[in-house]
Amino acid sequence: MRISFSEWTKSGSPWVWLNAGAVAISIIMVVGLLALIAVRGLGHFWPADVIQADYEENGRQRTIIGELVEREMVPAPQLRGAGIEVPEGVEAMARDLIKVGNRDFGSADFIWAMDHFITHTQRPAMLFAAERLEWGNFYGYLREVKEAGQSVGRHTGYEKTQEYLTLWAEFQQRIDRVLDIREQILSIEKKDIGSINYEIERLRLKERSLDLEQSTDTAAYAKIEARRSELNAEYEQLQQRLTDLYQQINRDTFVAEIADGREVEIAVAKIVRAFLPNDMGLAAKIIHYAEKVWEFLSDEPREANTEGGIFPAIFGTVMMVILMSVLVTPFGVIAAVYLREYAKQGFITRLIRIAVNNLAGVPSIVYGVFGLGFFVYFLGGHIDDLFFPEAKPSPTFGTGGLMWASITLALLTVPVVIVATEEGLARIPRAVREGSLALGATKFETLWKVVLPMASPAMMTGVILAIARAAGEVAPLMLVGVVKLAPSLPLDTNYPYLHLDQKFMHLGFHIYDVGFQSPNVEAARPLVYATALLLVVVIALLNFSAIAIRNHLREKYKALEM
Repeated sequence: MRISFSEWTKSGSPWVWLNAGAVAISIIMVVGLLALIAVRGLGHFWPADVIQADYEENGRQRTIIGELVEREMVPAPQLRGAGIEVPEGVEAMARDLIKVGNRDFGSADFIWAMDHFITHTQRPAMLFAAERLEWGNFYGYLREVKEAGQSVGRHTGYEKTQEYLTLWAEFQQRIDRVLDIREQILSIEKKDIGSINYEIERLRLKERSLDLEQSTDTAAYAKIEARRSELNAEYEQLQQRLTDLYQQINRDTFVAEIADGREVEIAVAKIVRAFLPNDMGLAAKIIHYAEKVWEFLSDEPREANTEGGIFPAIFGTVMMVILMSVLVTPFGVIAAVYLREYAKQGFITRLIRIAVNNLAGVPSIVYGVFGLGFFVYFLGGHIDDLFFPEAKPSPTFGTGGLMWASITLALLTVPVVIVATEEGLARIPRAVREGSLALGATKFETLWKVVLPMASPAMMTGVILAIARAAGEVAPLMLVGVVKLAPSLPLDTNYPYLHLDQKFMHLGFHIYDVGFQSPNVEAARPLVYATALLLVVVIALLNFSAIAIRNHLREKYKALEM
């Protein structure tokens, strides 16, 4: 049977196909975007080959050593405008972006080189790359290893001989030694000395509190002073140990030849890792890649956040979202229960619902300004006056921190939880409530034991939507607690363990800082993609956890809905 076009249109089939096509296109775009971010971000950790190229331009010849990062085609008129000779008939020429590193011995980390002027390219097996604590990557030929200024091995050729392999093994042993000493130093500085400094500060505040109270309790002062003397003695011992470790870590140096033929001497203590990318097999590169990804996930940032890891930002993001969820869920649920179950349904209630819906559309920066003015300056300032007068004029809660950031985002997302919970409460049949009341239960018991459990999946839906919005917010956090680099995590072994007054790092702000505030844009670009991908993964994991809880609750109370 043949159907006319008008009948086919009236049947609604075109709209079904249009909706299906729109969903398919959206999925393809999302997957494509994530794939682009993943390729550009995760590709940064792969150990790329290091090239050595002879470059001749305008009669000047030089050697370039570095990683080929990008190649693009540049129109001939643009090149001629820059004073570059372009052969007749050529419409465009290739230009290479090369990461040459050695920023402390040259002018820039990256250079643009015209592919036309590269006369010879090779990948020597002896060329090594070294990641450093500062000044970015180093590229060159290892020439000599020294211990306390005395040479322990030297190699001058460009062929990979047994002599060179022995020198390289000696170099790697000394890097391993430095890494072990550096780990001991960090443990002493962050854990041992950090704990002592924290306790000394608490003693100072306690003594200051006694002064403000004009206390005459000499025993309390004596106890504080005795404990301070013990801590100072422990500090002196740790400081002496640190001095010895720093002397040990600065013992070794190495000499390397860079692209212009100079030999430079660098302390091994500045090296994080060194490797021969052109001499690595596939298995070695995979191991190196896994180490780099793990470092990115578990280490702290360095080099103005353009190197190292982002673990403090991951921790801060997850901690803030958890605290926000704990705060927003009870307030959102209580407000929804009151509006749906207890409030008289009239003009005022409708007005409140309109206000709640409008609050969901308020720009997040407005919440940030409100949080800064009300929570930080007003509430935080009064909390400092009442509970922390001994710390003034230094603010405790009168400045941005984890607690104010979590509360601000809870305020931002509470309308979402209210709306979702109200919709869940509205779907519960009236017969369920009446049956519970008929069996002798009070209204509160009916609400607590019957209605709320059945509405819990809807509550979790609100929490999921709140997490999805709050985890990626940046603008309000810039005003109420997020910083570029936090010296310590807000959760540690020092009492009270969870430091709600402490500033923290956040993945969203980290992306903004690295992408738009970095002094080395080219070096930071891959980390922007990698951090963005990680933020998406973190949000997805948080949402999947909430979805799993919601599905469990839905299955648990499915029988009550039937």
